[in-house]
Amino acid sequence: MAKYVLEVEHLKTYYYTYKGIVRGVDDVSFKLEEGESLGIAGESGCGKSTLAFSLLKLVPPPGRIVGGKIVIDGQDIVKMSESEVRSKIRWKKISMVFQGAMNALNPVYTVGYQLAEPLIYHKGYSKKEAIEEAKKYLEMVGLAPEIVNRYPHELSGGMKQRVVIAMALILRPKIVIADEPTTALDVVVQAQILNLLKKLQRELKISIILITHDLSIIAELADKVAVMYAGKIVEFGPLDKIFLEPKHPYTQALLKSIPRLRGSKEKLEWIPGTPPDLRNPPPGCRFHPRCKFAMDICRKEPPPEVYLEPDHRVLCWLYGKEKRNSQG
Repeated sequence: MAKYVLEVEHLKTYYYTYKGIVRGVDDVSFKLEEGESLGIAGESGCGKSTLAFSLLKLVPPPGRIVGGKIVIDGQDIVKMSESEVRSKIRWKKISMVFQGAMNALNPVYTVGYQLAEPLIYHKGYSKKEAIEEAKKYLEMVGLAPEIVNRYPHELSGGMKQRVVIAMALILRPKIVIADEPTTALDVVVQAQILNLLKKLQRELKISIILITHDLSIIAELADKVAVMYAGKIVEFGPLDKIFLEPKHPYTQALLKSIPRLRGSKEKLEWIPGTPPDLRNPPPGCRFHPRCKFAMDICRKEPPPEVYLEPDHRVLCWLYGKEKRNSQG
């Protein structure tokens, strides 16, 4: 039996704005096994980062979780108070490598202080003990221990990204969310960061949730893939199934927009239109205005969740009512 470190059930996170309710995450469910890596892909604005902040219960106002469960290590954090999540869950059991390392680091504090602070707050370390532990984690991510005395502006982009990864690991959580961990980095540094994440996952046996719009990064790191569109997971399955046998028209279109180094050369495709306004999403399937396979039923009724295999599911009318999820 697989051991799940994270179980998300029918999660809904909405933003209540004066122009209407934005359904950022709308009925999302998935499970993450111990030591497994999950890649979450999709266009900008599809709900990936909102999902990540929801898993930490850090949704910025005016957003809030309005339904569903987030079970981490047997505890539903949706029902927990902010003080309980801060003291028992956040950074101890699940942490995050935030998008844009420079924005995640405080420019007026040294790297060492920022790494040491969680150890002092959560584990009762003295400042000297915490700094020594911080040096070990800097070495773990390939940086010199002397970096503890530097300020963020003294580091390169790749070095800052490694510091943020060290911060996410400092309390040894079981789950690490990496939100666009290679944004604004050149390809050489991107490769170094991805290799570092793979190395740390193997050595520390952590589970990783990788959030990105770059499918090539997911191909490098993930075991399973969740494809998001307009606040929903439209396809979920093992990496090889998603990349070699994509079923949802959106997944197929994303993959056809990527140039390939090997195999037959085909003309690249693009997806017409733009993602919908989540204050007023289209009726039926949310992808139907951009889908070349759209049928009448797609425009009228929300698609069923169809299990093509026990670990491969798709949200689409193309696969018929006869395969509708028998699990309800």
